[in-house]
Amino acid sequence: MKKTDLNDIDELRKSYIGMRDEIGKLIIGQKEVIDQVLACLFCNGHSLIIGVPGLAKTMLVNTIADILALTFNRIQFTPDLMPADITGTQVIEEDLSTGRRNFRFVKGPIFANVILADEINRAPPKTQSALLQAMQEYKVTYGGETHSLSLPFFVLATQNPIEQEGTYPLPEAQLDRFMFTIFIEYPSSEEEVEIVRTTTSAYEVDLEKVLDGSKVLRFQKLIRKMPVADDIIEKVVRLVSLTRPNHASAPQNVRNYVSWGAGPRASQYLILGAKAVAALDGRYSPNLEDVRSVARPVLRHRVITNFAAEAEGVKSDNIIEELLQAL
Repeated sequence: MKKTDLNDIDELRKSYIGMRDEIGKLIIGQKEVIDQVLACLFCNGHSLIIGVPGLAKTMLVNTIADILALTFNRIQFTPDLMPADITGTQVIEEDLSTGRRNFRFVKGPIFANVILADEINRAPPKTQSALLQAMQEYKVTYGGETHSLSLPFFVLATQNPIEQEGTYPLPEAQLDRFMFTIFIEYPSSEEEVEIVRTTTSAYEVDLEKVLDGSKVLRFQKLIRKMPVADDIIEKVVRLVSLTRPNHASAPQNVRNYVSWGAGPRASQYLILGAKAVAALDGRYSPNLEDVRSVARPVLRHRVITNFAAEAEGVKSDNIIEELLQAL
């Protein structure tokens, strides 16, 4: 890396600390969740945040949007939401001088830098796919015309795990487009006391802007420039290979409890995520511990367990933990 790149990593570290401090003004606790969301942001990835109601999932996304000088839209997913409600639609417009009528594309809420897809599993698959196509290609095609999205483009989707009625779980192929699946747990007793104290008082916060779009894009390119040792890449590829039940070296629990393992995208995201963790810590190259820190959010929605695992209460996180111990 060039000397300017090393200086940029120091600047990224300072920006990350500033973002974390601003988020901490509103979000109490959840440090691991915040770190994972920010790492995903600087990797140019998307996050799916899963947690029971009332754990500040939506507030976290709103706060991140507030401290970034970026455009932000919230899409509330409901069973009656249509794809055009996300992407936009064409309207007929008449030229008063000539009387001719033309179609004009009216952009939908997807045309923003930061998108909050609230309760994404409440919309049917057809509507979900309108969002997920934009996540993959950063474009929207409507009426034979392709419209590019503004960069950076970052989707934070939320999902409640306890609701079953009126929900449409995301198919595995669509889940794969999310870099991280992040679980939000209940706060500790001390954190909950502080949450109740601040949210039931006249406590108000003024959030300051920390980064703009150009800096976010620069930091995203910087992450990709970071060098990675060959043995780290080889171990990451081996770790992902061991999640596949048909692999020759797959352990017995993977053969017993996994239907489908992670694909090559998991290896790519493990390396990118490890780079981001190292950079946010002020280091210039990732190590194996950085890989471990992002393994669960990267792999948990890509390791698909079978009926035997469900019957015995074996979760994908249990399998990932055993593979990490072997690593």
